[in-house]
Amino acid sequence: MKKACYIPARDEVHMPDAKHFYEDEEFYSTLYHEIIHSTGHSKRLSRHQHFPNLNFGSQDYSQEELVAEMGAAYLCGISGIENATIDNSAAYIEGWLRKLKSDKRFIVSAASLAQKAVDYILAAK
Repeated sequence: MKKACYIPARDEVHMPDAKHFYEDEEFYSTLYHEIIHSTGHSKRLSRHQHFPNLNFGSQDYSQEELVAEMGAAYLCGISGIENATIDNSAAYIEGWLRKLKSDKRFIVSAASLAQKAVDYILAAK
């Protein structure tokens, strides 16, 4: 089964088939998360230049994950599926916030970066 991921070097979003998710809303929440990651590419918002160390567990990786999940939560709200995804999003965000506890201001910055990503996606009709 293909994993859900964004591959920056190839600028590709990979997703498993929707049938591998328990609910349609989980599929879309995951897709939104990966698409938010893709907005960080230099062809779009160049956010990845600010977070160059995307190795799992690094500060940069943690910050990018927080941006991606917050952006996905915004898109779920816009799509009207947030009631089905909010608990998973909140738990995921909480986990990355614990990792970033040394930088309490980052939540505000992450929210701003997530909003810019969502605005980019919504404008790219």
